[in-house]
Amino acid sequence: MSAVNIALQPRPVDASVDHAIQAIVAGSTTGETCNTDLAAGPWDFDTRPGYGPGSSMGDVIPTGSPRQGELPREYREAGEDELDARIRAAKQTLGERVVVLGHFYQREEVVRHADYVGDSFQLANAALEHPDAEAIVFCGVHFMAETADLLSRPEQAVILPNLAAGCSMADMADIDQVEECWEQLADVYGDMDAKDADGLVPVIPVTYMNSSADIKGFVGRHGGIVCTSSNARTVLEWAFERGRRVLFFPDQHLGRNTAKAMGVPLEQMPMWNPRKPFGGSDADTLDDARVILWHGFCSVHRRFSVEQIDKARAEHPGVRVIVHPECPMEVVDAADEAGSTDYIRKAIEGATEPTTFAIGTEVNLVQRLAAQHPQHEIFCLDPVVCPCSTMYRIHPGYLAWVLESLVAGEVVNRIEVPADVAEPGRLALERMLAAKPPAGRVETTGKRA
Repeated sequence: MSAVNIALQPRPVDASVDHAIQAIVAGSTTGETCNTDLAAGPWDFDTRPGYGPGSSMGDVIPTGSPRQGELPREYREAGEDELDARIRAAKQTLGERVVVLGHFYQREEVVRHADYVGDSFQLANAALEHPDAEAIVFCGVHFMAETADLLSRPEQAVILPNLAAGCSMADMADIDQVEECWEQLADVYGDMDAKDADGLVPVIPVTYMNSSADIKGFVGRHGGIVCTSSNARTVLEWAFERGRRVLFFPDQHLGRNTAKAMGVPLEQMPMWNPRKPFGGSDADTLDDARVILWHGFCSVHRRFSVEQIDKARAEHPGVRVIVHPECPMEVVDAADEAGSTDYIRKAIEGATEPTTFAIGTEVNLVQRLAAQHPQHEIFCLDPVVCPCSTMYRIHPGYLAWVLESLVAGEVVNRIEVPADVAEPGRLALERMLAAKPPAGRVETTGKRA
């Protein structure tokens, strides 16, 4: 997998979710947004605890989560055109000293300045392709910048433009909860390193890429592996070759949808809720388990529903419905296909005839795809404009600030993973890189698998 070099991509006419939100709030267009505060600058929320307005605004942020200091006034007050010009000038001055990475879910005003656009794993790989760059500016969320730091050279500075850009799903599995879970599972299974007659250990931990460096380090120390939405099936196959069961975190839906597509019965996929004694389960259930699912989820993808799919089919006969595997199982089952953000992008690019697509993933990507492919009708399943609240905290003002700071010789917002976490975390990522799917297989949990 490689990131998309945006220099090769057609320039969208107007893929800006921010423009859409501003128009809705101003009353100059019809439509609905989940929170009118999205029209404000994210710096208005930097000093407050919480994920900010957007899809995960209702999630409880852990105590001690990173906060962003005050953005200088000149960046807060600058208009879109001024920030655009300043970012371009700073990038031209820095040249190959810096590489800017932009996640698929970033706002268009940021993505247009990225050297590479992709999912978190693709962008980590893109960072590896620039070993001579002094700085990697990661326009995404905290765990993504941590992953880039794990894979980049020690002397390279990985920068997150807004430290408040976290991930509510990643925060749903913290290291203390996971270690306590592991200890309780050992009470059921015994020695977690002991192999049975088939050469399998009791449990292999698998963490989604959308997790903290601490969690990746835990997985690496306990013989586990990292997965992405693009290779989850391959990774689960790897884990089942080594363990009797899998502990999958933090996203229950990706784990359930992938394991179900592999033939694992739902009754063998108990949920582990870290807020309940023994995860809310019992020894007999855990003994029969094949995949133990962590009680975590993505607030973006939890917004999609079967009712939305039914409405899309009623209003658009012949519509092709594609959703992300982080969506709830009933949504994935009702869709035509389910696959990663890159799968969705490639499915649309590969459609040779004009097609109507209803897409169940983050609205910034959907709106960008609609602008890039005007021969198709492409719309988000959720009619309410509600971007990922934490991705949306990366604003052009922050990008201009970190780049102009680099021009001035100052590194701000550097993300560094401690060595004792980085070594096992890197091992878990390397195991993922070595796990290859069969030639020609495209991973999807939907009906086109």
